[in-house]
Amino acid sequence: MTKNNEKLTAIPTNIITGFLGAGKTSAILHLLKSKPSNERWAVLVNEFGEIGVDGSLFQGQHSEDQQVYIREVPGGCMCCASGLPMQIALNQLLARARPHRLLIEPTGLGHPIEVIEVLSADHYRQVLTLEKTVTLVDARKLDDTRYTNHQAFNQQMSIADIIVGNKQDLYQAKHKAQLEDYAKDKASPDVKIVLTEQGKIPIGLLNGATNISVRAHHHPQENINDNNLNDEPIPECGYIKAVNQGEGFHSIGWRFEPSKLFDHRKLFAFLSGIVAERMKAVFITKEGVYGYNLTSDALTEIELDDCMESRIEIIASNVSEKWEEQLLACIQETD
Repeated sequence: MTKNNEKLTAIPTNIITGFLGAGKTSAILHLLKSKPSNERWAVLVNEFGEIGVDGSLFQGQHSEDQQVYIREVPGGCMCCASGLPMQIALNQLLARARPHRLLIEPTGLGHPIEVIEVLSADHYRQVLTLEKTVTLVDARKLDDTRYTNHQAFNQQMSIADIIVGNKQDLYQAKHKAQLEDYAKDKASPDVKIVLTEQGKIPIGLLNGATNISVRAHHHPQENINDNNLNDEPIPECGYIKAVNQGEGFHSIGWRFEPSKLFDHRKLFAFLSGIVAERMKAVFITKEGVYGYNLTSDALTEIELDDCMESRIEIIASNVSEKWEEQLLACIQETD
């Protein structure tokens, strides 16, 4: 029996969850840097918006040559519609990667209990071993009822084996105590609380069986979409636009054909002016390929090795009608 025909069994699997802007992507990028060089790791990423960006951000820094395999499920909570979108993507990822570890990043507006239900189903019981579930939290948000009254935020706390208080360098003295008190109210009695910054999670936190068990728990789904706009051909105008809404938020995103080069200076100015809960993007400019990440704290820019096309996704309480015009104005004119 060849290696590729061997049955996949007991793959250590971690769910890395957290609300919008908590630092999930940064945490996974840090964990990938810590990956043993002889191991293959797979990452299944779920995004609320229709235009997937995280996959491009990961692939721009970690390639399959480095034994890192990425698969995206955009367009809302991947566990909906009986978990079918998630199962298809997961099965394809496992077949391609045959990983030594699987990381799953649900959307910040998703419901991880349903994700755990899918992973605990009979079909995966022999294939996957659920290890520690990690929930990232920005403890400063515990003063904001948009978070503390949100079902997804509280569900993320309830399923955590480990709560990571991220961005501790920005905390005031009260925030650690607030996080501990909130965890006592919402999380498991056995939960472990760790403070860090920039998503720097020690790789050892992933090890060990999860203590979380779930019962069937369904939520209303507002945004099931069978059309994967990440695979649609881009029309003659050179870009494709997609919108989504649910869980009290709106998303808007664009994909651009690779020939569209962006003016780096104009682009940074536009992105800096966006007011939103979250923005992620990858852009091809004349100066190189860049990845962008906008939270309530700052806009960050990193240089990437490569990307297939420029993409941007914005999640906000309100979407501006001016964003598309401003974004298109950042495209460099061809000579």
